[in-house]
Amino acid sequence: MADTATTASAAAASAANASSDAPPFQLGKPRFQQRRLREAVQLLEDYKHGTLRPGVTNEQVTVWEAILHPDTNEKIFMPFRMSGYIPFGTPIVVGLLLPNQTLASTVFWQWLNQSHNACVNYANRNATKPSPVSKFIQGYLGAVISAVSIAVGLNVLVQKANKFTPATRLLIQRFVPFPAVASANICNVVLMRYGELEEGIDVLDSDGNLVGSSKIAARHALLETALTRVVLPMPILVLPPIVMSMLEKTSLLQARPRLLLPVQSLVCLAAFGLALPLAISLFPQMSEIETSQLEPEIAQATSSRTVVYNKGL
Repeated sequence: MADTATTASAAAASAANASSDAPPFQLGKPRFQQRRLREAVQLLEDYKHGTLRPGVTNEQVTVWEAILHPDTNEKIFMPFRMSGYIPFGTPIVVGLLLPNQTLASTVFWQWLNQSHNACVNYANRNATKPSPVSKFIQGYLGAVISAVSIAVGLNVLVQKANKFTPATRLLIQRFVPFPAVASANICNVVLMRYGELEEGIDVLDSDGNLVGSSKIAARHALLETALTRVVLPMPILVLPPIVMSMLEKTSLLQARPRLLLPVQSLVCLAAFGLALPLAISLFPQMSEIETSQLEPEIAQATSSRTVVYNKGL
């Protein structure tokens, strides 16, 4: 009994410590006070320099890394964090994959998806250089126009294809969101972060010292982010139509059509949970590049063989 009481006390103490690190949400009160933000920034700085105080776990560091932007040390709004991508993005994916969509519904869901993507791209960008709001608006409009145009155009082509049976036409229409979203994601990233190509992004040596601003590193950052944005929607928008086309033939769903939407939501959630870590793991956020590949003035400014830069997410 004594051992049980000791264990319970330790668990309670651990829970108290955890709650102090991430205070619970209270209506009308800010979740993270400025003092807590300053402490979190100092925690991340100590982690980078290997001077963490005793008792601080890697889990605590990881939580704050997911909340704070690595360049500005400012809190990222929850729906636009990568940790919030799945809960806030899954309802949009379900809407994109709804069958028998009208023109209005196609436009709405593509607009909503690219609006969310634009905010995620902006919130997780490389922020070592100031970015005017006009760039954000330009990228947002370009992504929305491209996504809507491609989705509507492909749907019109499929509907006019006389060679397809109604069932085949419906199946093909379910795959239309992927090329529309993938191409729009590239436009979104490039247009919103085009300023990085013009001004370059900061590169750091192994000790975290600023070496210079590189346009070549900016090209690498945008290419890596764009590839991530193409891979990310692939399982999300390709797997669910395949899975649902098989599940819809089962006697359970044929007898209970009201279960179609909940089942599709679960399938999309599972696909999102698989795709996000897969896409993000393709390239680390703090990417590394050899100095010999960069501008001569940067290669001459450091003795480090490689430098790092914030790719963005």
